[in-house]
Amino acid sequence: MRDERGQALVEYVLIIALISVIIIGIINTFGGYLKDSITKTSCGIAGQEYVEGEEVGEGHCE
Repeated sequence: MRDERGQALVEYVLIIALISVIIIGIINTFGGYLKDSITKTSCGIAGQEYVEGEEVGEGHCE
């Protein structure tokens, strides 16, 4: 009998690496929108007004 535990471990590592690459790509693509959403929420909590930036992700509170 062959020991296939090492092979299964390598497969799991490859799957995790692929998922990580996909998640990093999604965050790079939509990160600015996520940052704007968090900033809008923070402005609302702080009682300030949200001001949009020239590009996505550049918004701020005033």
